[in-house]
Formats: sequence, structure tokens, C-alpha cells
Amino acid sequence: MLVQDIMKHPPLTVASGTSLGDTYRVMQQRKIRHLPVVEGTKLVGVVTDRDLRLATSVLAAHPFAPEARVDNVMTRDVRTAHPMDPMEDAARVMRELKIGCLPVVDGDDLLGIVTGIDLLDALLLLTGVDKPSSRIDVELTERSGELTRLAAFFGARKINIHSMLTWPAGDKGTRALLRVETNQARVLGEALRAEGFSVVWPLAAPWQR
Repeated sequence: MLVQDIMKHPPLTVASGTSLGDTYRVMQQRKIRHLPVVEGTKLVGVVTDRDLRLATSVLAAHPFAPEARVDNVMTRDVRTAHPMDPMEDAARVMRELKIGCLPVVDGDDLLGIVTGIDLLDALLLLTGVDKPSSRIDVELTERSGELTRLAAFFGARKINIHSMLTWPAGDKGTRALLRVETNQARVLGEALRAEGFSVVWPLAAPWQR
């Protein structure tokens, strides 16, 4: 997936001269936590609901009044993404910088915004949970061709694979998480074990453990 596949488009924005009070009301009404700040069509900053709460708190050293402009409290040095960036690169940047959003730009044009919720929605889509399916979790050895053998197992049984995710599992090799078009997960698990696969889920029947 690319950033353009998961970003919100067009993004909701506020002008740099908007008051803190009006900005906060927009966030509350639209149930959002991040807003790109623009001057005309140019991105000049990002403001979050936390920025607004801290700026107007009576505990702040110099609290702002609700009538103050949003450009007084926004983040100006904004990290952005390009629509053709891989989704995982956007997730890595957000994780490393501990930020909750990335405005998406192409040159000077603000095209969209990606938030942590968008990344979670993409993860759910990638795992195939939006379709009726069963979950199969397998540990694969480092032996060449194991992933192909696993896919062939389902192909031979004419079972559609909705999604497949893999990740390194340390000394145990590779984990493969599949969503497959069947409600016979336990039967498949037993058949996979009979073919020599190490099945994490579904669990083996008690008499097989």
C-alpha cells in the first residue's frame, strides 16, 4: 500500500489566522485530533488538540486566550509524506518521531493527511479481517521454498487466501499469518500439521498436544 491509498483526502484545514477557540470547536465537531494549518493553499504548520489544551491551560506559564491565533501555538517544522511513499515508511517516520500524523504534500500542494488511525485501518485491511475468513498462523523454517509450499497447500484444496503477512520470528524462522476463505480452520490446522508445518493457530486438539 502507498500513502495515497490510506490518506484522508481532501484534508480538513484551518487558516493560520483562525482563533484557538474556533480551531478547537472544529476539532470537537469533526472528532479529529490533528489539523494542518494553511496560508492560502500552502501548508505552514500542524496543530493538535493537545497543543490547544496546553496553550490555553491556566497551568501554562503564559496561557493564550481563546481569541489568540492558531499560528501562535502550531508546530511549524512539519514532517510530511509524499502520496507515492510506501505506507510502511510513513509508519516508521511517525513511530520514530512519536508524532500522530503526516500531512501529505506534492510540491507545495497539500493533498491529504495520514494519522495513526489510518495506519490501523490499513493494517486491518491488510490482514483481511473485513471478509468472512479463518485465521491460520504458521511458523516456517528457513528452508528454501517453505512459503511456496504453504501457498501450494491451500491451492491444492482450492481455498482462496484473502491475505498473507510474514515477519521474522528469530531462531524459529518466519511466521506467516493468513486469512483464508473457509470456516474449517481446525481441520486445516490438522492437515497442515500432517504435512509437517508448525501451526501456532488454530491450536491442536487436546489429545494432539
